[in-house]
Amino acid sequence: MGPHPAVAAIRLAVRRVLHDVLTDLTDRPAHTPAPRVGRPGRGPGTYGPLGALGVPDRPALPDSAPLVLVACSGGADSMALASALAFEAPKLGIRAGGITVDHGLQDGSALRAAEVVTRMTALHLDPVESVAVRVGRDGGPEAAARDARYAALDEAADRLGAAAVLLGHTRDDQAETVLLGLARGSGIRSLSGMPEVSGGPGAAGRRHRYRRPFLQVDRQTARKACMVQALAVWDDPHNIDPAYTRSRLRHEGLPALEKALGKGVVEALARTAQLSRDDADALDAWAAEAENGVRDEDGRLECAKLYALPPAVRRRVLRRAVVAAGSPAGSLFARHIEEVDRLITGWRGQGAINLPGRVEAQRQGGRLVIRQG
Repeated sequence: MGPHPAVAAIRLAVRRVLHDVLTDLTDRPAHTPAPRVGRPGRGPGTYGPLGALGVPDRPALPDSAPLVLVACSGGADSMALASALAFEAPKLGIRAGGITVDHGLQDGSALRAAEVVTRMTALHLDPVESVAVRVGRDGGPEAAARDARYAALDEAADRLGAAAVLLGHTRDDQAETVLLGLARGSGIRSLSGMPEVSGGPGAAGRRHRYRRPFLQVDRQTARKACMVQALAVWDDPHNIDPAYTRSRLRHEGLPALEKALGKGVVEALARTAQLSRDDADALDAWAAEAENGVRDEDGRLECAKLYALPPAVRRRVLRRAVVAAGSPAGSLFARHIEEVDRLITGWRGQGAINLPGRVEAQRQGGRLVIRQG
């Protein structure tokens, strides 16, 4: 008899991602040696008998085997992901580890982080770590916590030499992200939601580090998988706190949409994310190619040539230029780019535009000058 359908679904999702990780390692440049990958039942890549939770009791993979980490909060989504990684990774000759981040935002957070470490260790993940962070204030509490979390995950992945870090975002999370982007009016890139593969904020050179296997799996399936495997989970009270925008959207906004429009809203929003991502990727590639053609011999942006570009491409060129000048991408919104765009399309002698990161955009002699002030 096979596993419960919910368990089978999460394992299949993780298996596909692990195959992608191995493919990326195989396709790396010839001068970069790929980690040795053991094979079940052959030499150093063998693994022991299956334990009560269906994961290897005694992994015996060599240290040279690739390592994949799971970012685990102890919630149902990430615990389901941890269990699936623990089951699938040894069969592919991949070492499986886990990281939990203690944000220090709630009483007893250190104790809960220690409990998550214990649960991941029981799944035979190794290495397993708890990392404490200090959450700043930039961008609001949710954004600041996210930035601190990614910084901790990046540090741990670099230190441990991980080939990838798995994140437990589900199809429901994707739908919420699309609606939040729509509310901000930030354009098609925001509507594209979370990518299946990314490098995290500011993770230059680590474009393929973060993987989201569950973007086609609903939250209920992940929770069901935990229940049938008797996995203890922790429900973060922040997820039901109406002080947080995402929490209000989850418990009030989405249910209201489903009541008004019928079931299938989450699936439709997730599908919108994928279609929007395809369009946004194509426009980004067009903008990258067009940028060289709108600069003069000194590298300055020429307003007349910018004006000739389609608006969607021109705004992307402007955004790239503003970010290159030092404006943080996470603090740069559509309204900022619209103001810069008016220097091209609605020029009436207006002064410099102040942008995040102390960046200024100003029109001078038919050229657009973007620099830190």
